[in-house]
Amino acid sequence: MKDCIVVGAGVSGLVTARELERRGRSVTVLEARDRVGGRTLSPSFGGARLDVGGQWIGPRQRHIAELVRELGLATFPQHHAGSKLLARGEDTVRYGGVFAFPRMSPWAMIDLLLARRRLARSLAELEPERPWASRDARAWDALTFEAWMNKNIRTQGARFLLSNVVRAVVAAEPEEISFLFFLDFLRRGGSLDETVGIPGGAQETRIVEGMQSVSERMASALGEAVHLGEPVRAIHQRDRWVEVITDRETHTGRFVVVSVPPAIAARIRYGVSLGRDRERLMDRLPMGSVIKFVVQYETPFWRQAGLSGEAASDRGIILMTMDATAANGSVAALVAFSLGKQGRYWAKRPPEERKRAALAELTHLFGPKAAHPVRFEEKVWVDDPWTGGCYCAVPGPGTLTSFGDALRASCGRIHWAGCETALEWPGVDGAVESGKRAAGEVQGRLAVETSRTMEVRA
Repeated sequence: MKDCIVVGAGVSGLVTARELERRGRSVTVLEARDRVGGRTLSPSFGGARLDVGGQWIGPRQRHIAELVRELGLATFPQHHAGSKLLARGEDTVRYGGVFAFPRMSPWAMIDLLLARRRLARSLAELEPERPWASRDARAWDALTFEAWMNKNIRTQGARFLLSNVVRAVVAAEPEEISFLFFLDFLRRGGSLDETVGIPGGAQETRIVEGMQSVSERMASALGEAVHLGEPVRAIHQRDRWVEVITDRETHTGRFVVVSVPPAIAARIRYGVSLGRDRERLMDRLPMGSVIKFVVQYETPFWRQAGLSGEAASDRGIILMTMDATAANGSVAALVAFSLGKQGRYWAKRPPEERKRAALAELTHLFGPKAAHPVRFEEKVWVDDPWTGGCYCAVPGPGTLTSFGDALRASCGRIHWAGCETALEWPGVDGAVESGKRAAGEVQGRLAVETSRTMEVRA
């Protein structure tokens, strides 16, 4: 019998196992896929690993930054020098310099500035650990972000930009998410500017070896404790232990940490009720919708044209792009995202149709050279059976104020990890933070039970 069984070999699950093993505890990690990394994936592109999953580290993301240093991985800055592009309808505007946003009418600019001030004031009122307990939480949670914009934004330009920010950072539509959730997402990210920014923001830094290497190095150190190709089908709790049933065998442990997305955790059969709030919470946390494309070229021709690689579009298959070139420049690439309802639509289309549409849009943005890639790679996270989407869960109105207290609360001998449970940054940093918290919870309970056993024996 192990001290702890961890369900999921993504970043949060492996951090949980790593922390417990460091404290002398025995662990088993069960992963459904034939690989580790969860929502990170870094295929090789001829001498460099580029990310088709989570990839960036911000300057205040201390948990992932510390882990990267401990694992001996190297980082480099995300390229952002040059002009950006904005495509709306048939018009494409080039902008950059001092302003992070493209030129707008004076009314739209004022509208946007006022909206950002209102968001900042609301952020300051949030309870950090329990945002659903904030003074205005119920009113905010009754609104979608779309409804908030209808009340607070008057111009099409400001509405367009903020709607695209929502899609870009949570991979969902403004009408799908709770305004309270979006406020808390921004709070965990520091601010609106920090959440969407590159220098000084959440997209500031990349890992030379690819983000998946974080999980690979942790898994390598854990060795035979990591079991691949073992999807967990059921968890049965007994008085002093748990049984975790996979397609191959039954594992026993004193505690379990479930570190898969809530919608995936809901598919596991639990021998006893987890409690009404936890069960309803898992049913009301759908994942965001993402298709991520990495397109490799012979040279970074956009840089030579004075472009940063950053673009936003309201047409077709691509919402946003960034430069994905390797650290040493040996592999030139752009990364592009299809998000929200756009991602869900294109996930249903054949791969060749997606490729044609993506290259056509890249060509429209960056010119004829974009039509001739060396390699085209996609990851349709919307259809991933063990994630159900990306980047994270996106609660709709009423979810957090009704069931938020169940988010991190243990259920008997079952504890929960994953970026959805993080107090600070969402994404990979939140995954690391949540793994540390879950490991601390289990370690505390193991210590108490060990102490009681020794007292009885004495």
